[in-house]
Amino acid sequence: KEVGAGHPLHAMVDRLSQRAGLPMPRVYLIPDPSPNAFATGRNASHAAVAATEGILRVLDERELEGVIAHELAHVRNHDILIGSVAATIAAAVMSLAHMLQYAAIFGGMRGGDRDDGPGPLAMILTIVLAPMAAMLIQAAISRSREFAADAGAAEIVGSPHGLVDALKKIDAV
Repeated sequence: KEVGAGHPLHAMVDRLSQRAGLPMPRVYLIPDPSPNAFATGRNASHAAVAATEGILRVLDERELEGVIAHELAHVRNHDILIGSVAATIAAAVMSLAHMLQYAAIFGGMRGGDRDDGPGPLAMILTIVLAPMAAMLIQAAISRSREFAADAGAAEIVGSPHGLVDALKKIDAV
């Protein structure tokens, strides 16, 4: 559910958004006991930040600030858009690999009786390696965006310690 200006989470997001130079996103509280938070939206003007009730129970204010700043850094860095583009490209590469697989199975890569199409080894390598390469690229982009959000959170809050302590605490839950 969306929380309004009277809620402490809303006040924290407002304060951190100003420090990050972002417009105030919508703020949601999710009735779930697991400690989690995330940001979404196609750009900063249409962003939303959500936190679970579980994370509010587990973390102290300094730790929660680190986590919320991390999510705001994702918004500031356009990571939601970048992740969507990376996922779309990965899906396109995987679809192409599947098309090649079916073409190889049903002989669609050879022109009738001619023997000038790609060899079986090239087809197998493409079918196997293309999806793996797409997944690896998507994972590398995701990891780099997480590291950038960690650095952005430290810059927004002024210290990395809240986020570090939050991650340790969440990992122990």
